[in-house]
Amino acid sequence: MSEAVSTLEGWFALHDFRSVDWTAWTSAPEAERQEALEELHAFMRKWSDVEAGKQGSSTIFTVVGHKADIAFMHLRPTLEELEAVEAEFNKTLFAMYTIQNYSYVSVVELSSYISQAENPEEDPAIQVRLKPALPKTKHVCFYPMNKKREGNDNWYMLSMEERRGMMRSHGMIGRSYAGRVTQIITGSVGFDDWEWGVTLFADDPIVFKKLVYEMRFDEASARFGEFGTFIVGNRMTEERLAEYFSV
Repeated sequence: MSEAVSTLEGWFALHDFRSVDWTAWTSAPEAERQEALEELHAFMRKWSDVEAGKQGSSTIFTVVGHKADIAFMHLRPTLEELEAVEAEFNKTLFAMYTIQNYSYVSVVELSSYISQAENPEEDPAIQVRLKPALPKTKHVCFYPMNKKREGNDNWYMLSMEERRGMMRSHGMIGRSYAGRVTQIITGSVGFDDWEWGVTLFADDPIVFKKLVYEMRFDEASARFGEFGTFIVGNRMTEERLAEYFSV
């Protein structure tokens, strides 16, 4: 039996993708739309206090394309707190105009392929990666992925040395994009349908294309990577809300 890699876990993550019922929204009385947006504003303002208290982080972004209209990403210390923030939103007036058409549950993860600190609980750099403040970049990209388990291309039958070597090479590509893109890896084995969720943050969306394309040539992806649906969008700010939902 191949040796399983050890992992460090941080905050739990929820990606919550919603479609807006635009017919119902545009047909609603203006006073009701304003009330719904004010409630959404209040919901978003709570995030600043949560982040300042280092008890999680949240962001909202609009989705380009048919897969959703808006999406929330929440990080919280426990699954109970993650459930609470989802339930809080579902009880808002604004949520009545949305349909949850996809979600993804996972936990921020670092593996010992790359990170091998002796005392991770006392290492500030590792703790920042396990409990990150979500970047305030203009653009966001999310996709789930697996490691292949087919015939000779079975990631889980490789030795630790082989896997570590490939992941080190894979990580070098990511590091070459430092300063241009921030990547948050969340593990979802036992939590959702894929094994990992990858969320990328950047001010230039072309960086998503270049990074993912370059990684496709690396053996860890070219031979063993399986990818789900890619979802890309633009960060929603309080200033953008009124314009985006204007009638």
